[in-house]
Parts: sequence; structure tokens; C-alpha cells
Amino acid sequence: MERSGELVSKRAQVERALWPPALEGKLRLWAVLDGARNTRIFPALDLLDRDYCCLYAGKLDPQLARAAPYLVRLEPGDRFSDFLIDEGWGRNWGIFLRTRTSYAELRKHLRTFLRVRDESGRKLIFRWYDPRVFRVYLPTCTAGELRTVFGPVDQYLIERPGGQGLLEYSPGEQPFFHLATAERLFLPPSEAPAF
Repeated sequence: MERSGELVSKRAQVERALWPPALEGKLRLWAVLDGARNTRIFPALDLLDRDYCCLYAGKLDPQLARAAPYLVRLEPGDRFSDFLIDEGWGRNWGIFLRTRTSYAELRKHLRTFLRVRDESGRKLIFRWYDPRVFRVYLPTCTAGELRTVFGPVDQYLIERPGGQGLLEYSPGEQPFFHLATAERLFLPPSEAPAF
């Protein structure tokens, strides 16, 4: 799907950030994609040759199914990952995470954040998987909230506004649980080194 040198360079930088060689074989990369962000997300799931799942439970109305959040395991260089990077990077289609845990345990954990209560006790849907929400929410969490949000997740990866880099959030070292943040900036294609 080479359309331009810029696209290839952007893809190479994003791939290197999402799948760094040092983590190969240690952590799996997942995405939680927000079907409501773009109408191409839901049909693109058919590009997958592996399982994916909706974070909402039960049989959904087709319109809700198209707008729901989906948990997808990503692999470098496959058709779906290329589509996601080429078409969705910088457009807030979802968040990424790295973990060692199983598919079933990860889905169970991530589903716990879909509903929250406001100050008056009303249940609300929390769209935490929108990068614009997650970038603001996560740094405000207390140590106890961070323990809950991370659970079995080793790292959350969020694109920077405009897709010009990647924010990596991980739990800080014990015994003081805190949020550790690393930032990777992507260079313009004319300045990007060859990989």
C-alpha cells in the first residue's frame, strides 16, 4: 500500500514505536478502537485473520455495533495494522496497549471502565478509549486509580495530538505507584533516519 515516500516513512516510524525490537516476544500489542470515530473501522475488522471482540457485551443493534469499541491484537506488517497506521494514525481512532495477559482477561479488565458514576450516582458511558479523553484522564488518576486502570496492562500507548508522536504510559516502580510517561516524537520524512 505504498502511496508516497511520506506515508512509508510515517509508517516505519510508527511501527518502530509500536513494536520496538527490545520488546519482541515479551509483550503483545493490542488496540482498542472506537468504531464511532470513523465509518471505515468496523468493516476493516474483516481484514483480520484472527479474533477480535467488541467490548460491549451481548447482541448489539447493528448501528451500535458499528460505533462500539473493539479490542484487536495487532501484528507488525499485516493488512489490518498497515490500514490502521496509514489511515487512522493521527485521527484518534483508539488507543494501544502492551500486555502479557490473555485475551479473555484483558477484555474482562477493559470492560470494567465502560461505565462510571457521576457525582449524583448516575451511570454514564465512559469513552476512555478515545485518545483525546485518555491523554487528559490518566495523568489525573491517584495511585489507587492507576493500579485499577493498569491492572494487567504493562503500557498504554497514545498518539500525540496530530499523530506527531507517541506517549507511553506505564506504572512507576513499586512501592510508590505512580504514572511514568515517555514521549517519542516522529520526525518529518525529510529528517527521519532510515530504519
